[in-house]
Amino acid sequence: MIISNQKRLAADILSRKEGRTVGIHRIWINPDYLDDVTNAVQKDDIRQLIEEGVIKAKPLVGNSRGRARKAEAQKAKGRRKGHGSRKGTANARNPKKHRWMKTIRAQRKALKEMRTDSTLTPSQYRLFYRKAKGGSYRSVAHLKSNIQLEGIDIGGEA
Repeated sequence: MIISNQKRLAADILSRKEGRTVGIHRIWINPDYLDDVTNAVQKDDIRQLIEEGVIKAKPLVGNSRGRARKAEAQKAKGRRKGHGSRKGTANARNPKKHRWMKTIRAQRKALKEMRTDSTLTPSQYRLFYRKAKGGSYRSVAHLKSNIQLEGIDIGGEA
């Protein structure tokens, strides 16, 4: 009993019915009605068997993404970053240039804010700007503490 032609016809009909491709390997035929399926040679016969439930399309099988979503959520929290998970060097994972850009941009932004609210005069701003460019300050907090050591009062601290 060769029913490959019937499977092909059923796949074509079910593809149009589902709106997406149904391959011949997803076609299920009820083993009790194999004789009826063998005798069905026209598309109308196959359609009738599909309506009766003798021929069906198996559901799509996919890989579960539950574990992947859990791992992604953990990585977002900063987990799974231990020595065993690392591939690149520290510089490859977080380049020195990017670290520098992050710190200098924050410091320059803080300096500009202090200049606009008249905490710093343009000459003081220029002095601290040059020092920041030279890498004198580790962070914005370090910059502000050095400005206060110079005797300049920074508003905002109570």
